[in-house]
Amino acid sequence: MRRTLLALGIAGLAAPVARATPIVTLGLTPVFLDSDIVLVRQIEGHLTARLGRPVQVVKRRTYREVTSLLVAGQLDAAWICGYPFIQHRDALDILAVPLYRGAPLYRSYVITRANRAAATLAELRGDIHAFSDPDSNSGFLVTSAMLADAGTTPGAFFARSLFTHGHRNVIRAVAAGLAQSGSVDGYVWDVMAELEPALVGATRIVHASDPMGFPPFATARGADPALRETLRHALLTMPGTEDGRAILATLRLDGFVPGSPALFDGIAALSHRARAAG
Repeated sequence: MRRTLLALGIAGLAAPVARATPIVTLGLTPVFLDSDIVLVRQIEGHLTARLGRPVQVVKRRTYREVTSLLVAGQLDAAWICGYPFIQHRDALDILAVPLYRGAPLYRSYVITRANRAAATLAELRGDIHAFSDPDSNSGFLVTSAMLADAGTTPGAFFARSLFTHGHRNVIRAVAAGLAQSGSVDGYVWDVMAELEPALVGATRIVHASDPMGFPPFATARGADPALRETLRHALLTMPGTEDGRAILATLRLDGFVPGSPALFDGIAALSHRARAAG
């Protein structure tokens, strides 16, 4: 008995210890177009195959939750908004920026009901207004900066405002009459106009902003350099694989480019303008 136990103990010491492959975590905010579980699984499967490591998508309700996890190093990467990026520019690095209609750019829209006559932001004074998220560029900051230029703030200009925590929800709120106007990601509005024409057709664009840097994929500055480069390569080469092309087609994106912080200088300027108005 003692010889058997001793032999088993020695064998156990000599045997290699099996270790699970570390999971790569990818955060998604409500900038993400579609919450379809099938698409999420396709993204996880594609990146898992490209990285040779399991990839898990982590979703949170607000931009701040995802950004905080990323800055703290609790996510390996995340698809965030340009506004959180400039707020944490010293702590984050750009991984890649999506190409939409041939450029790494998009617009913010101010929308209202389709049957309403209002043609300018000034005519929306006194509205119940739907914003997406307080850390969203297109869903909050752009409108706030325009109001700052007019010497006012959202709280003073609108009778009431609400955060829907999703660009799709802004469109739904305006279409259903829960809000009289809203601030929304132009990319999401454009794509939803294809996918849900009856819903989006109940709204129309009052104002479209100048083009700005498209919401980027980012990593924390202290992230593993090897993993960062592998992730970047997987995104940049996505159009070269069949499953990658399928994901891009669903998202209505053309691919990815490396991007640079300068792409988001316009958003930084908007932030300064909004803050100046208090």
